[in-house]
Amino acid sequence: MTLNETASGERVHIGFFGKRNAGKSSLVNAVTNQNMAVVSDVKGTTTDPVKKAMELLPLGPVVITDTPGFDDEGGLGELRVKKTKEILAKTDIAVLVADASGVLDEYDKELIGIFKEKKLPYIVAYNKADLPRGKTMPAENELKKNEIYVSAKTGENISALKEKIGAFTNAKSTKSLVSDLLSTGDLVLLVIPIDESAPKGRLIMPQQMVIRDILDAHCAAISCQPDELAHTLNSLAKQPRLVITDSQAFGAVSAAVPEDIMLTSFSILMARYKGDLKTLVRGAAVLGRLKDGDKVLISEGCTHHRQCNDIGTVKLPMWINGFSHARPEYAFTSGGGFPDDLSGYKLIVHCGGCMLNEKEMKHRINAASVANVPIVNYGVAIAQMHGILKRSIEPFPDILKYLA
Repeated sequence: MTLNETASGERVHIGFFGKRNAGKSSLVNAVTNQNMAVVSDVKGTTTDPVKKAMELLPLGPVVITDTPGFDDEGGLGELRVKKTKEILAKTDIAVLVADASGVLDEYDKELIGIFKEKKLPYIVAYNKADLPRGKTMPAENELKKNEIYVSAKTGENISALKEKIGAFTNAKSTKSLVSDLLSTGDLVLLVIPIDESAPKGRLIMPQQMVIRDILDAHCAAISCQPDELAHTLNSLAKQPRLVITDSQAFGAVSAAVPEDIMLTSFSILMARYKGDLKTLVRGAAVLGRLKDGDKVLISEGCTHHRQCNDIGTVKLPMWINGFSHARPEYAFTSGGGFPDDLSGYKLIVHCGGCMLNEKEMKHRINAASVANVPIVNYGVAIAQMHGILKRSIEPFPDILKYLA
């Protein structure tokens, strides 16, 4: 997988924020060295967030987002500001673009307040440094470590700005999906159904990511379909250290895999990698307490063509109804959609989040916690409903204590 094929959810998300006419779009174009955003002297030219996944040297694979002016006005302006705030939920590094010929005003300070509230690393880029500076602007030697004078017009300090962004990027923690559970030379068996919901000619993102992590750990990965599992296990000269299955096949796979072999799912690995596994495990207990009419939100981070046996809209409601012996009311969201108001829900069932970055996945989990709404992900929920949740999280002993 090349850098330009890196999934959006695995890229560093860099957001450019600020008022109208601060020069956000011009600065984005200068940093990316291409005309990514439309530039105009007219205030409010950027009406919607403009995103581009790219390789930005020396940072590597990133997603750059140019946002509408935070001081936009009127009804449409309010919607644009709302969209800007939504982008903050998935931003890893923020760049506040301010006009060096003026002063930081209430809008700039509000954005800085939001960055601090979200514990979001940020840089203040004073743009238009080629023009006379405002009287209250600090001298260059008085700038804070996260402040810099730049000029999108002349290119002044653009490379230095990229280095500042890169310093935050390089400081991001590195996490593994599965390699921390393995030792060099281990064998891992992957159970991957190829059914009507499987994409033609390729594996889905979590499966690709797990295979790469196994190889990086200098271990071997073998894959089979569920109905080939027993034969595959019998034909192996060496017992697998771990079996990882698609959650939909959890029941059959658990029955076929001996108890002395660790078992988990791609979705549970993603929950640990991008989310908060202990919170999602706690949420699983609610599945058995649902009542008729309780509102359940089923949310997916990607958009795809829904088929007749779709897991989110068909299989999960069917399994939940059977497990709870109740008829809850279901609501569904996909892609970037996620409700602002979660207070009416008894439970949120979320996908593994492979197409969301860690920042956004944790934002959604935190939003549920703030609203006091339990949340669980697909893999954890399916393991609970098959009576094998304890077994599926045994590879993570620190999580076992959160089982209800």
